[in-house]
Amino acid sequence: MGSPSNKPRALITGLEGFTGHYVAEELCRSGYEVFGTRHGGASDMEGGCFRVDICDLSALRRVVKEVEPEVVIHLAAISFVAHGEVDAIYRTNVVGTRNLLDALAGLARTPRAVLLASSANVYGNAPVELIDESVSLAPANDYAVSKLAMEYVAKLWVDRLPIVLTRPFNYTGVGQAPHFLIPKIVSHFQRREPFIELGNLDVERDFSDVRIVAQAYARLLDIAPTGQVVNVGSGRVISLRQVLSMMGEISGHEIEVRVNPAFVRSNEVRRLQGDVSRLKDLLGNYQPIPLRETLEWMFSNGPEYIGNVST
Repeated sequence: MGSPSNKPRALITGLEGFTGHYVAEELCRSGYEVFGTRHGGASDMEGGCFRVDICDLSALRRVVKEVEPEVVIHLAAISFVAHGEVDAIYRTNVVGTRNLLDALAGLARTPRAVLLASSANVYGNAPVELIDESVSLAPANDYAVSKLAMEYVAKLWVDRLPIVLTRPFNYTGVGQAPHFLIPKIVSHFQRREPFIELGNLDVERDFSDVRIVAQAYARLLDIAPTGQVVNVGSGRVISLRQVLSMMGEISGHEIEVRVNPAFVRSNEVRRLQGDVSRLKDLLGNYQPIPLRETLEWMFSNGPEYIGNVST
């Protein structure tokens, strides 16, 4: 693995995905030597990143044993709600997570912190407007069900591993795959397309900037609030119509919006707004970036994206 380093080691599953890229930058700045996994068959390594299928327990055990991480952040997942292969969603998000925890629990030296990224989608159509971590869970799609199942799997390991669960609300930024909503909208305005096809225009979401989410993850690993479930979001809600309006102002371009019935899901979660009081209490200083600034950042950069399997 090259010359030995005195730096503490961090392991990021899904390192080459959208979120992993930014988390790696944050952990490097914090003084960690960063290792990671990317999806693949053989467990060979290149530049500190192992090609391994997290559903392959024996291969994952070899990787974890070789890295011997001090902190772990589990991002490897199928994170697109409309992903077509339902069995792959459950296999990756549930079985893959269990394999990771099994491998980590078998280490001679237990990691100091293990952060598992769940999702605010586990709340579903919550009966309250501002959602804190105590709100009852009602997942409304297979992706959300898989993330809730992952949380229950994690409970089986809390007596052996210092696990922290995060429930991130929607976040975006430069490098997110174009099939996600915000990159799709931004790219249409970048290309000055005459129209865009979308689903339900009345959905409201709590949008964050991926850079702030990465900072929050890195700081939570440092604090290591074992056993906690923590919302990660902006605490604000913005409608899809507002996003389109902001993009029109940023780009100086008007675009026709067409509602495509194929994009309207019957079980659509209408509103997701996070109460991030617990996160603020843990981190102290936590300042979300306004969505308009994130959209300006994305609009001024090219459409290239980082990975397509992330959380």
